[in-house]
Amino acid sequence: MKKILCFGELLLRLPPAHGGVWLRDNKMPVFIGGAELNVATALSVWGLPVKYFTALPDNIISKDIIEYLEQKKIDTSAINLSGERIGLYYLQQGADMKSAENVFDRKHSSFATLKTGVVDWDKILDDVSWFHFSAIAPAVSESAAALCNEALAVAYKKGITISVDLNHRKLLWQYGKSADEVMTELAKYCSLIMGNVWSANSLLGIPIDEEIHGKGKQSDYLLQATNTADHIFEKFPNCKWVANTFRFDASTDNIEYYAALNTKEKQSVSPVFKTDKVIERVGSGDCFMAGLIYGIANEQKPGDIINTAAAAAFGKLQEIGDATNNTINDIQIILKKFS
Repeated sequence: MKKILCFGELLLRLPPAHGGVWLRDNKMPVFIGGAELNVATALSVWGLPVKYFTALPDNIISKDIIEYLEQKKIDTSAINLSGERIGLYYLQQGADMKSAENVFDRKHSSFATLKTGVVDWDKILDDVSWFHFSAIAPAVSESAAALCNEALAVAYKKGITISVDLNHRKLLWQYGKSADEVMTELAKYCSLIMGNVWSANSLLGIPIDEEIHGKGKQSDYLLQATNTADHIFEKFPNCKWVANTFRFDASTDNIEYYAALNTKEKQSVSPVFKTDKVIERVGSGDCFMAGLIYGIANEQKPGDIINTAAAAAFGKLQEIGDATNNTINDIQIILKKFS
């Protein structure tokens, strides 16, 4: 089996404790992450061959990181050693990535400054059957967007399956081009588009019912998912699968979660998952994305694909850190509780 390549910026997350405790205690944990690396880590845990592309400075810290990834059976041969720094972000444990508490410190990172015309994509993609990226990668900088486009063009020409996670990080789109302008150009290569109906609206210009929250029924949200998918299929003819997640936070820890997978023929819907305890929100969507790739790569039925992906995402809410350690067996146990 050929490898799944995940393309994006590796980040280090520093979660400061509330109220400045981290300053008084002189300590703060460090988690390694980045949306695409989280996907790669999950797929590796689940036994699929994974390759990872990012850019890191050529120093001792990067060496430690590469050795850590290799211990997780992630192929690091595609990592480009260049530039001056590793991207950082600060987010307290349990907070949402879209929270105002999220502080990015990734400007002028190695990934953000890597230019086109440097990477031999034909060589890197020679042993690859799937290319995955997220909307975070082209949001980092204009250079990163151009690099992403360059890689996708080669991957598409080689007949590689391409997927995208429509992560929308408004804080990152700061270089003069609108998110929908950039993402509409990149999405044309994709066979699998994942996100939610709101990110499809903001990143791809897909229409949405502005009164959807007022209706509030699951049937209304699922109808919107189908309408969103139909518009995506029409706008992006290469797309075969559209997945949408729905997560409702009734309170800080009270979560209701479900997801839908649309093909051009049908919609498959996961069970509704509920919990009143959340340890970590970071990485849940990445687990969902990994679950979709895992299911499609293993030629599972649409219903099984969406069930596994949603259970993986829900399970990640109970894990500390950015990436999952849950096995496929762990995920199936979670699924049985809600089926």
